[in-house]
Amino acid sequence: MMLELYGTASCPYTAQLREDLEFRHESFIEYDVECDPDALARMLDLCEGDHRVPVLVSNGQVLQIGYEGRGCYAGGV
Repeated sequence: MMLELYGTASCPYTAQLREDLEFRHESFIEYDVECDPDALARMLDLCEGDHRVPVLVSNGQVLQIGYEGRGCYAGGV
């Protein structure tokens, strides 16, 4: 199972989720939605227009939005 992490470089909750995944030795692909408009479009489609990051996705299904109940807004909002 490959995880996808959608986030931004400036979001501390994206960094915290990344560190948690690395600590648990989870394999994942990370997308910075502020630098990658295609990733932003995929994230918005998956999250029904929700601009909060981080977003963790597995096999096309959103596992979580935010980290420990917190998140940042991305994508020009």
